[in-house]
Amino acid sequence: MEQQPCEERDNAREYPAGKNPAAASQLRIVTKLKRAAVSLPFIFLVALLLRLIFAWGYAHVRPSHALGIIPFLFEPGNIAYALATGHGFSSPFRIDTGPTAWMTPIYPLLLAGIFHVFGVYTYGSFVAAALCNILFSALATIPIFFIGKRLGGSAVAVTAAWLWAVFPNAIVIPYRDIWDTALAALLASGILWATLALAESKSRHGWWAYGLLWGFTLMTNPTLGSLLPLLLAWMALRRRKRTHWLVGPVTALAIACLCCVPWTVRNYRTFHALVPLRSVLGLQLWMGNNNQVGHRWTGELHPIVNPAERAEYIRMGEIPYMHHKRSEALHFITGHPGEEARLIATRFVATWTGGSEDPIRDFLFVYSWWLRFILLFNLFAAAAAALGIVLLYRSHSPYAFPIAIAPIVYPLISYVSVASPRYRHPIDPAILLLAAVSVMWLVEKRKGRLRLPAQIRNSPGIFE
Repeated sequence: MEQQPCEERDNAREYPAGKNPAAASQLRIVTKLKRAAVSLPFIFLVALLLRLIFAWGYAHVRPSHALGIIPFLFEPGNIAYALATGHGFSSPFRIDTGPTAWMTPIYPLLLAGIFHVFGVYTYGSFVAAALCNILFSALATIPIFFIGKRLGGSAVAVTAAWLWAVFPNAIVIPYRDIWDTALAALLASGILWATLALAESKSRHGWWAYGLLWGFTLMTNPTLGSLLPLLLAWMALRRRKRTHWLVGPVTALAIACLCCVPWTVRNYRTFHALVPLRSVLGLQLWMGNNNQVGHRWTGELHPIVNPAERAEYIRMGEIPYMHHKRSEALHFITGHPGEEARLIATRFVATWTGGSEDPIRDFLFVYSWWLRFILLFNLFAAAAAALGIVLLYRSHSPYAFPIAIAPIVYPLISYVSVASPRYRHPIDPAILLLAAVSVMWLVEKRKGRLRLPAQIRNSPGIFE
């Protein structure tokens, strides 16, 4: 019998059961890749890299001087320009129109700081603003991961974080829209994470921090305030068996309101009218409810591009103009109930398809496969989120209410005014968390286990 070579005998002893160095090396690589795929730092880096790549591609094919100007020619950039040039918080329309309460101050102040450092209307300012938005968006993977872990264990956490990392809206919006949107999504996910953690905590100081977080959020994106009383009510009910169970939620609410007081006082002194946070609701309502809707692009009605509306805004003043637009919108709504029902249905569809009012037509005839992918991803997210809400309630998850309330309540204002992916984006983290629950349920179903992961399944009831 031929003797086995020494090298082969050594390999056989070192790698028993038929293994060899090449196979062992491949196994180690696969193991490392699997570990990386479930690692939060790796998911964060992928999310950051995807956003940077797409932003570079966007900027690479556009003139740098145009990027230094055009993205800032909207309300946040115009107000930031006024701040940076010493005219105060004013002039949302590129011309001097006086003080404004068009939006709350945090994001315009951030842009004004960028203008001070990198110059007004420069390519460097665009890069800095886009990088800030990209960082805000990528950082949202952190609270999303930990919310998912609390919600359904590591599997839901990893799935939700990956969905956010590759979500096309979250990739595109940070560099396409120099608005507070990416920051608002980060704050909304942070609030949700803090809500779930604080409801189970005995910390008194945590309520102060929670109130400050809400105060900062309201000064960034006041629309998220629609969730504040609902989340505080849920937290109070979760703690109702403890002594002094209302102290924490009331403290947080008081601190959040106190954070807004200086801005509200400024608005009252400036306009001699009560404007708690921002003034623009009347215009938003009118833009979605008037005789011209459906006959022309809604954006053409906005004072920033419509000379007639801008002239009326200047003539009347901001607050009377907003009141006038609100009255016109309410008159249209009450006078055209059938048309209003149709518009609400159209805006509902646009909200959940990523902006498409006719998704079938757009999918068939749109020129870009990338836009088709965005449409399909948004449809998947909407359907999976709806299923996720059902699954959480059927499993009696204690976190069903705070997770589900965002996609149920927050978009209501868009249904009756204007629908846009940018308006929905602050609650996209909650939507993708619900989608992750659905994905893991489908994985379990495929394996023949028709139940949710144990951490969700074994959670106590919502109000226990």
